[in-house]
Amino acid sequence: MSEVTVKELAASVGTPVDRLLQQMGAAGLPHKKETESVSDSQKKTLLTYLKTSHGESTDAPKKITLKRKVTTTLKTGGGSKAKTISIEVRKKRTYVKRDEADAQQDAPVADTSTNTEDRAARRAEEDAKLEAARAKAAQEKQKQEKAAQAKTEEKSVAGKEAKKKPVAKAEPVATVADAEAKMGKDNRVAEKKKHEKSRPSGPRLEDGQANAPRKAGHKKGGVKSEAQRTSQHRTGNKHQQMLDALNDNGGSRRRRPKKMKKSTEHQFEKPTAPVIREVELGEAISVAELAGKMSAKSAEVVKILFKMGVMATVNQILDQDTAILVIEEMGHKYQIVNENALEDTMMEVEYDGDVATRAPVVTVMGHVDHGKTSLLDYIRETRVTAGESGGITQHIGAYHVESSRGMITFLDTPGHAAFTAMRARGAKATDVVILVVAADDGVMPQTIEAIQHAKAGGVPLVIAINKMDKESADPERVTNELAQHDVIPESWGGDTQFIQVSAHTGQGVDELLEAISLQAELLELKAHHSGPGKGVVIESSLDKGRGAVATVLVQAGQLNRGDIVLAGTFYGRVRALFDEAGKPLDKAGPSIPCEILGLNGTPGAGDEFVVTESERAAREVADLRASRSKDAAHAMQQAAKLDALFANVGDNEVRILNVVLKTDVRGSLEAINGALMKVGNEEVRVNIVSGGVGAISESDANLAIAANAVVFGFNVRATGKAREVIERGGLDLRYYNVIYDLIDDVKSALSGMLSPDLREDIVGLAEVRDVFNSPKFGQIAGCMVVEGTVYRNKKIRVLRDEVVIYEGELESLRRFKDDVQEVSRGMECGIGVKNYTDVKAGDKIEVFDVKEVARTID
Repeated sequence: MSEVTVKELAASVGTPVDRLLQQMGAAGLPHKKETESVSDSQKKTLLTYLKTSHGESTDAPKKITLKRKVTTTLKTGGGSKAKTISIEVRKKRTYVKRDEADAQQDAPVADTSTNTEDRAARRAEEDAKLEAARAKAAQEKQKQEKAAQAKTEEKSVAGKEAKKKPVAKAEPVATVADAEAKMGKDNRVAEKKKHEKSRPSGPRLEDGQANAPRKAGHKKGGVKSEAQRTSQHRTGNKHQQMLDALNDNGGSRRRRPKKMKKSTEHQFEKPTAPVIREVELGEAISVAELAGKMSAKSAEVVKILFKMGVMATVNQILDQDTAILVIEEMGHKYQIVNENALEDTMMEVEYDGDVATRAPVVTVMGHVDHGKTSLLDYIRETRVTAGESGGITQHIGAYHVESSRGMITFLDTPGHAAFTAMRARGAKATDVVILVVAADDGVMPQTIEAIQHAKAGGVPLVIAINKMDKESADPERVTNELAQHDVIPESWGGDTQFIQVSAHTGQGVDELLEAISLQAELLELKAHHSGPGKGVVIESSLDKGRGAVATVLVQAGQLNRGDIVLAGTFYGRVRALFDEAGKPLDKAGPSIPCEILGLNGTPGAGDEFVVTESERAAREVADLRASRSKDAAHAMQQAAKLDALFANVGDNEVRILNVVLKTDVRGSLEAINGALMKVGNEEVRVNIVSGGVGAISESDANLAIAANAVVFGFNVRATGKAREVIERGGLDLRYYNVIYDLIDDVKSALSGMLSPDLREDIVGLAEVRDVFNSPKFGQIAGCMVVEGTVYRNKKIRVLRDEVVIYEGELESLRRFKDDVQEVSRGMECGIGVKNYTDVKAGDKIEVFDVKEVARTID
């Protein structure tokens, strides 16, 4: 407590200052003024005086009684006869000072024998009893050991008969520890009875405590006070001390088990250091899978990717480099694993035996309508060109013919620019390239592309200058143009053979075959003719009656009917083999093109195929490739969406033409896909919702309805149910058999989706000669029309020193006192400019018109 003044003390105790000064004087304190300070000791002196003067004891109170009264109301009955009853509950509780309660508890349990000699005698007696119990236990133990030893000897002598007889179990013998525990228990029981006899019968608590009801769940004997529990605890401690002393004197003794602390063995302990995990990483991984391998939440990985500038979702597929950055950012390690181990093992075919000579595979390339198929047609003595739509080749055809120099396999590739990828595959699967160039047309763009593909693949070229039967043929021009692209003829010191041929008359065809055979001998083409077949898929299609049909070229080994084939993401058992003429085969060797049936899908043109031993292994690899392809496509779609999202920020929305495309063969599908992806600009583009091989099905039609897409069929037709869905949904269905027509229609559709260009045409020009102010019409400019015609309803610009100072509309156009709609050149007029009053003499008023001009896709 701190010192206070007399005035502050009087205010705190609620008594006048004068009375407080009188009481302080009577208590012997020297205070006379209200500003004098009062110390803590002086306050205690004043308090003692006041208690004495009122007859109270200065000692601390022994007990405190608390009283509480609670009044509640209770309604009885109902309606108008309801009565209200007041219930008053009074409670009183007395708290006794702790020291007094302890004295009351200690008194009855105090040892009545104050004589030290009696206690020593009693302890000696207990020690003697313990010694006797120990000696007896030791004797019993020795007897038990002797009996057990005797029984063991009997068993060894009795043999098998003794083993069959049951052995009686020995009675348990009390040990020293058991005797000590029993004696300690007897002593505790005796002490407890003694305490109960000496306990006073009267109530220990006063008033409300004495008559407190027994609570539910308490043991018999009433409610135990704190003093009783303390007394029993002390008594127990005395017995424990006595037993401890006996244990120290008498040797081993089983003590009372202490209360064990709560075990923390299975409780969670927070790791003191971060856990570093090693993540096995392949070529691609999803965000959720990466988070699982790091034992982290997917949201944390997404957050880190967001900080790195990558917008990703939980199902987003990450490439290997991005995943490595995320792993290192989160403090873990990574290990690159080869997910293609099974695939690599399966594709690496080992062959036994020697290699033998094989036939050359020749690819015919060239520009559109330069006579590639016609030349091959003459060699094969068939009419392949007549079967092609529009007279152009849109599929890769594979044929093998017999010549005077042996068998030669020909691949006829399309020449249109849309089939660039197909020509590239043809260059990879071939040994020699025949480049057909029309003698009257010269080198064209696709001719240059064919040269580039051949050089990229390291394939030798043989130039066939076709259409030599025409009067306009100029082979020297063709030679000069090819020389500009590093294709030098042998006559000029180069290494390329130039043959002048004619597909109509057969001129130079024998020389061409001779040149091919010579080139094949120089290449020394060899392959294994036995072992599992291996090669490349040339083309694939879906036949309604036969299922998936794949045209393949065997490059090594032997393909037999019944073999299990893995091709791209598809597999199956070869049910039938056919040559290019449709005749069945039992087997096909190197450089032989054939059709196979039995695959569970249509592989892509250019996919490699291999014969496997197990269908299960082929299925696993095919499923792995399909999953990988699906993830890659999903990743590309997500990337395209994000790129388009960021590219179109602040710009107008890109208009998209959705297309559902079905073709007859896989090569055409890929070619049309590539061509349509190139059509469009930053405002309009094509989105191929679905593409496949085969007839247009009902599911394709439903997908087109959902995506608001047009349906294109290339050399295929819609089924009956699909046509019903298309008619009911009002879809646009179009059939094509020439790729030019399809691409031109798509360009026209995209051109219609383009917003038109706005073009301004100046239709008239008037000079301001003077300005008048009319109270009815406001400011009127007196003008002379110097060019064209001024129209009332068109937009204008006000020019001052050839600088535009205002752009708006005409409010009025008058000729003398008449309102007119137009004024021609050389005539005067009055012009009122709407919402503009700063026209001056010498200004020019330009009248212009805005027209919309349709745009087209290049």
